[in-house]
Amino acid sequence: MTDRYSRQILYPGIGPDGQKRLLNSRVLIVGCGALGSSHSELLARAGVGFLRIVDRDFVEASNLQRQTMFTESDAEVRLPKAVAAANHIKQINSDVVVDAVVADVNNSNVEHLIDTFDLVIDGTDNFSTRYLVNDACVKHKKNWIYGAAVGSYGVTMTIRPHQTACLRCVFEELPAAGTAPTCDTAGVLMPIISIVSSLQVTEALKLLTGNISELHGSLMQFDVWTSDWRKINPGLPRPDCPTCGLLTFESLAADATRQAAVLCGRDAVQILPTSPTSINFQSLAARLEGAGDVKFNDYLLRFRTGEFELTVFPDARSIIRGTDEINTARSLYAKYIGN
Repeated sequence: MTDRYSRQILYPGIGPDGQKRLLNSRVLIVGCGALGSSHSELLARAGVGFLRIVDRDFVEASNLQRQTMFTESDAEVRLPKAVAAANHIKQINSDVVVDAVVADVNNSNVEHLIDTFDLVIDGTDNFSTRYLVNDACVKHKKNWIYGAAVGSYGVTMTIRPHQTACLRCVFEELPAAGTAPTCDTAGVLMPIISIVSSLQVTEALKLLTGNISELHGSLMQFDVWTSDWRKINPGLPRPDCPTCGLLTFESLAADATRQAAVLCGRDAVQILPTSPTSINFQSLAARLEGAGDVKFNDYLLRFRTGEFELTVFPDARSIIRGTDEINTARSLYAKYIGN
């Protein structure tokens, strides 16, 4: 331990005791895109002993500009991001235990996913999932660190349930559709990813080593293009907050899991099965063989027909590329995969 982490141990904020705490820590990373892949590398190199990485997607060439954990070979075989990250972490720090979970985080699994973990760190790309994580973490009193980046702008806030404002205290309602910039409309620069992830992981190290007084305690905003940096005081938990004040946990109480979602910057839609199931890739490939080009491995099946490509996962979840119309995606799913 001394050699690998010697420079980190020399830092007074960590020291030998802090390093031992990191080695015994368990962190959940929700989403392994640009932010999440950076989180996973930084935490692995810091010596966090157990990482669970959850992501629903697979690696593509367009990811490589900003998603530092992945390589061209990952994109060529469309390896699931959680699996690709776990593979690379084994080469970075073989002492770190990684649980790679290829799944969509939703109200049916989020509480199980965060169970037994010391900290949750946000690597997602949408507010619906962040509301869900916020509800679960406040309900189970799990610290979590929000972060987002688009264009040249980034933001982060550390949430300690019932001690600080939660995400819903600050962002009372989901942004209306079409009102917020996304990677579709604004793109994203790699430097803002690095800055936001670095701040999130630094806050994680403070929490995991017990340096609570060193937390920045603000909603931090940055724009690397304009060099604009600001800290906003989020205030105390609001008594009327639906999550940490009223404890209604609306995202967790949803009647059903979201069945479809347009994926940011992908010209693609994710479709979920109507009930839990398991796909036999060999049988599905045989059924689809006459309708288009089909290939599969242990992690996913790819089926191309005309201008569309369906990527199917073992739990019957599918990413349908070539459209951003949910109705079109639903129709293709029903036609080739089933209800």
